[in-house]
Amino acid sequence: MNIAGLIGWSGGWVALLWASLQTPNWAVWIFMPYFIYGPYRALTQLKYFPASFLMLRILRTYPWQVEPDVPRGLTKRPEVAGKQYGWFEFCNPANRSQRLPLVFSEHLRTEWWSRRMAPRAKQRLKDDIDTIWFAGDPRFIGLVAAPTRKGTAPRRLHVVEQRVDAQSGWRFADWGATPDDIERGRRAGVYPVHP
Repeated sequence: MNIAGLIGWSGGWVALLWASLQTPNWAVWIFMPYFIYGPYRALTQLKYFPASFLMLRILRTYPWQVEPDVPRGLTKRPEVAGKQYGWFEFCNPANRSQRLPLVFSEHLRTEWWSRRMAPRAKQRLKDDIDTIWFAGDPRFIGLVAAPTRKGTAPRRLHVVEQRVDAQSGWRFADWGATPDDIERGRRAGVYPVHP
């Protein structure tokens, strides 16, 4: 979809430029909004590629799991460093009684999720994310997705990251991460400072 969007916005701009050269001068004003907005959208499409490649790395490393009733919210978590636009809590694979927060660290494409995670969201919207598809390790990084209407496949994929502040004293080993787990996280695109 990213490639199609990039080709569409760039190709549309070129096609309208050609069309404007073939039409009277006053017709250029009709195309002007697209001439201004098209390059912006093409550049925005380029920003989606790093996230797409990261999603691909995560999916090559971790399998999908279906997680019902995952705690989530839009509030700021005090133990999380940096910007955050929402969070999910998943069980630590080494200690199922411990839950670890993963956050949306990028604002791009979070609007759909935010409308469903809001406390005052309508129930029909909240129902869209009652069950979450998750691929990843909550100690490092993950990929969340909403189920399709039939619940048979993931859609609306988004990367969530472990951003617990290093100043808190927590290390991956404290969460039960073995050297194999850390290596697997590196294959998914995580480079821990303090294993």
